[in-house]
Amino acid sequence: MSNLKGVGVALVTPFNEDLSVDFDSLTKLVDYNIDNGTNYLVVLGTTAEAATLSNDEKKQVIEHIIKVNNKRVPLVLGIGGNNTMEVVKQIEETDLSDFEAVLSVSPYYNKPNQEGLYQHYKAIAATGKNIIIYNVPSRTGQNIEADTTLRLAKEFPNLIMIKEAAPNILQYFDIVRKKPANFNLVSGDDEYTLPVTLAGGNGVISVIGQAYPKEFSTMVQLAFDGKVKEAYDIHNKLVDITRLIFAEGNPCGVKTILAEMGIIRNTLRLPLTKASEGLQDKIKAEMKNI
Repeated sequence: MSNLKGVGVALVTPFNEDLSVDFDSLTKLVDYNIDNGTNYLVVLGTTAEAATLSNDEKKQVIEHIIKVNNKRVPLVLGIGGNNTMEVVKQIEETDLSDFEAVLSVSPYYNKPNQEGLYQHYKAIAATGKNIIIYNVPSRTGQNIEADTTLRLAKEFPNLIMIKEAAPNILQYFDIVRKKPANFNLVSGDDEYTLPVTLAGGNGVISVIGQAYPKEFSTMVQLAFDGKVKEAYDIHNKLVDITRLIFAEGNPCGVKTILAEMGIIRNTLRLPLTKASEGLQDKIKAEMKNI
């Protein structure tokens, strides 16, 4: 699916001081990204603190982003969980007419084996919707091995892509090398974006990209064009800030940057808290270098 190529960003959910959803800032964030070259938007991913939003708030956030986007760029919706039947039900009951695909994280906490992971995505594929597999072992406690991803990719054409965030970059390369032509891989790790894209990946679903959409989308386009040195110049400029934003978990780091830029307030919902003063100082100092 060529529509989901380049830089997708996993949008944060801005909050007011009273912790209600800040829709004005959400409008600003969406416009800022589209105006600066972001290729598609991911709604209600982990970065959105979706676990702390009520069902009503999720609906309001979805409706707001659809309206503000106004069909300018493709949208992806996060629907995942560790109860397969519930995930299937949610996908079937959600109006996906405005979305290119569903991003569905692998089951967390209950740590299924590879066969369990295969059966989970097989059940989700049976909805007939376009699904992006999301492998993020640091959050789920279980890795989807390359062989399992490739088995799914070959058997279910509506599993269109994987957002791969395993800590082992060789796993990305194995999937890119052996995948069927109609299946894509995007980096789920900002720092791996450039090498993975150069190896044949389809770009990234990014966190730092929403703070620096122009730089990040330019870097990925240079990679697609084979302009390796120019792409690495941008990559090297962004490495330190990328590491800093994840130093105390996500999205407290990127919210620090977006607040400093005047796009959102630096507010998170428990159990997440703002970045520590020390980390905020380091992030603000590094922003001056970019």
